[in-house]
Amino acid sequence: MYLIRGTNNIELFRSNFPEISTVATIGNFDGLHLGHQQILKTMQEEADIHGLKRLIIFTEPHAQEFFSEAAGLETSKPPRIFPWQEKVRKMREFGVEFAFFLKFNNQLRSMTPEDFLNKILLRLHIKKLVIGDDFRFGANREGDFSLLKNWGTQNSIEVSNTETYEIDGERVSSTRIREALTENDFEKANKFLGRPFTYSGKVVYGNQLGGQLGIPTANLWLPKNKLPISGVYIVKALLDKKKLRGIANMGIRPTVGGESPVLEVHLLNFSEKIYGKRLTVEFLKKVRDEKKFENLNALKDQIFKDISTAESYFV
Repeated sequence: MYLIRGTNNIELFRSNFPEISTVATIGNFDGLHLGHQQILKTMQEEADIHGLKRLIIFTEPHAQEFFSEAAGLETSKPPRIFPWQEKVRKMREFGVEFAFFLKFNNQLRSMTPEDFLNKILLRLHIKKLVIGDDFRFGANREGDFSLLKNWGTQNSIEVSNTETYEIDGERVSSTRIREALTENDFEKANKFLGRPFTYSGKVVYGNQLGGQLGIPTANLWLPKNKLPISGVYIVKALLDKKKLRGIANMGIRPTVGGESPVLEVHLLNFSEKIYGKRLTVEFLKKVRDEKKFENLNALKDQIFKDISTAESYFV
């Protein structure tokens, strides 16, 4: 997949692929859930019929994240199903040929819908544009489907929208999946995602506290984006195609004075050094909320109880 990083690289894209035409879509695509997959399926059908390539245009950060940061309200930032790097990996898995990383900043937020269409979209070899039924764009979200449709007619670009994708009468959306994960309803989240909810990250060095307590953990690098999970979970993990089981803590580790979120995974019956490797963690069930213990011995006792709970779960 070819990734276009920012508007400054549009001309490079055009010069590298002067003959291609695209069927495009625009959105956040957080989670690449079944609703998103339906859009990708529609795009693929159009691509096969008309000889086009698929192009996903996505903004980073999400608009709500941008406005929270701009207001100095980091704690009010909405959670992410996964960071943008994982989003790109998933796009590759779905066979998407092109993706456009469009930075959401003050320039983009104040851009009129007409400027967005003519200064950005019109330069991307688009022949067909497929959007979600609730898509809005431009300053103050003034751009809508009617404007897109008229613009498309003027520029020989066919614009169509997709119907809401529902399961059991409920609209599938990233917001509903985040809510389900926050409420520990993994069954619903997984159903809407079309796959188990996972987090994939590189194992990095921590403060080695787990090893000192006799409970080694794999610390996964986390982006600055918030995840919609917090606490202690029973998990499965995938490492170099090897399936493992474990217990994980997602939190700030208040007992040891932590301030930034860390995902720590203790893998059952496993003692290999795996620093630098990518670990994919699937969350199965929440055991408890994170809490501050009186001392390290109390924390250690609780961790062993959590491990015992995980072992019993897998019996």
